Amino acid sequence: MRLPHVWSAGTARRTLLSWAAVGLAMLAAMAFAPPPALASAPAHSTTVYTKLLSTDPYADTFSAHKTEVEPDVTAYGATIVSAFQVSRYSGGGSANIGWATSLNGGRTWQSGFLPYATITGTPPGSYLLGSDASVAYDARYHTWLISWLAIASPTVIDVAVSRSPDGIHWSAPVTVAARGEFLDKPWISCDNSRLSPFFGNCYTEFEDVTGNDLIFMATSADGGLTWPKLSNTADMAEGLGGQPVVQPGGRVIVPIVVFTASGDTIASFISDDGGATWSVTHLIAKVAGATDAGGIRDGGDLPSARIDGSGRVYTVWSDCRFEPGCTVGSPWTR
Repeated sequence: MRLPHVWSAGTARRTLLSWAAVGLAMLAAMAFAPPPALASAPAHSTTVYTKLLSTDPYADTFSAHKTEVEPDVTAYGATIVSAFQVSRYSGGGSANIGWATSLNGGRTWQSGFLPYATITGTPPGSYLLGSDASVAYDARYHTWLISWLAIASPTVIDVAVSRSPDGIHWSAPVTVAARGEFLDKPWISCDNSRLSPFFGNCYTEFEDVTGNDLIFMATSADGGLTWPKLSNTADMAEGLGGQPVVQPGGRVIVPIVVFTASGDTIASFISDDGGATWSVTHLIAKVAGATDAGGIRDGGDLPSARIDGSGRVYTVWSDCRFEPGCTVGSPWTR
């Protein structure tokens, strides 16, 4: 099947947190450098080895081969599961979603590709391409989940979830949302706190691009097997790139880019009733916008969010507020 030349599904949102980590590592290295008197002391030599986890096996005519991009990774106990796009299509999406799993804390790995997902998969599925994979673990139902964009055509893109009891054997995809429109940027998290009244709930955020980026939340209470309810924020906000995190008491917090008449903002919204309802959006910061030279595609101002064991939420995004001449609140060029 001949595919369109340009699509717009998929953005490298995870690079934001990766670059932040690199920056923190560089600052730490400078802050804790040894004083001159100790600089010549023998250093302990540690060899770091990299392991090849997966290789693009596909040979279709529409993808850029030997490409595996936009990984996400989640660990629970000694098990680590990563998911990523395989054989990237230049306009957005990929020939399939790959996975790589370690059952022993990263010492050894197994890898493969989601079955029954895309037409190039084994066994093949019904979707043309896959994109935007993210990983979660449901501790109540002992189930690994990969959320991904299931691309049927340039204008019909669903949100799907593939399930696994061990991170190695994956089910056919379960539909989270199929609105017959262009959905985008799904992200999944689960409530794994036994102190929470909603222990075992999983939450997926996505946007309806066809509907002016209206924000949606989907909730599953059975290990990702069914997703019976789709909800919006109380103020019917429009945005992009939300990442749900869950506090120990069960509150769900979703940092996200929200679009306003005066420019993009980093905002958040919450649920205290297990996803039955969602609040209005709350401002975190106005984005200081800038446009990269040469028309290069970047991650824009998409946030990355994480939560620590105490329930404190951390959000990072890119803007130009520390650069001369930058204006806070100026819109990005999209």
